[in-house]
Formats: sequence, C-alpha cells, structure tokens
Amino acid sequence: MKQTRLAANPDAKSPAGADIRFIMDGPNGNMIHSTVPPGQVNRATIHATVSEFWHVLDGAGEIWRKSGTDERVTALVPGVSIDIPVGTAFQYRNLGTRPLRFICVSMPPWPGDQEARHLPGIWEPTI
Repeated sequence: MKQTRLAANPDAKSPAGADIRFIMDGPNGNMIHSTVPPGQVNRATIHATVSEFWHVLDGAGEIWRKSGTDERVTALVPGVSIDIPVGTAFQYRNLGTRPLRFICVSMPPWPGDQEARHLPGIWEPTI
C-alpha cells in the first residue's frame, strides 16, 4: 500500500506545457496533479499508447478533443471529468483568472515524454 502527499512545487512540465506534480504510480497506471496558469494555451498533443481520465478541481478552461470524426470542445470547470482515449488529439487552455487545476490518471503508466507527439490544434499555443 502507498500513500503520498501533494508536493508544494511542480516536479516537471507535461509535454503539452502544464506544471505537474506526481501523486501516485502503480503497475496499471499513474496519477498527477496538473496546473495551467491563467491565459496559458498548451500545445496540441496526441498519445501513442496511453489513455487518460481528468477531473477538474479548480479554475476555468476548455479542452478540444478529436478522434476520427468525433470532435468537440468541452468546458473545464470544477466537477467536470473527461477522458482522452489513446490516439485522441487534444489541446487545452485556461480561460480564467485563477490557475486551472486538475487530476490526471494515465493508463497504462506514463512511459515518458516520447509518448506524446505535438500536432496542429485549434488555438495558438502561448508556450
């Protein structure tokens, strides 16, 4: 059994550009806490082998997701959960005045930054 506590400072940057704190890992997946500063638009990304679940804790933003013919923009506000199935293009941004904070679960465990490939999104990245 494991137990962790959220670190005060970020451990790394995600390939898309969010500040991340590692929370938990195991053989079937891992979990991080992500923070996107106000006004930041992250790079559009696609994952080769992992799927993700997100749960928004604080802030206000949007995420664009596209998989085949299914394409949508979803509001990221507290209480909203979304999925990013493997092979789905996505891009997200903070539209609010406070940091956008969310929990992200990756399945299987994140293999490293080579997992993510950047591609054109619907918004111009600010990072």
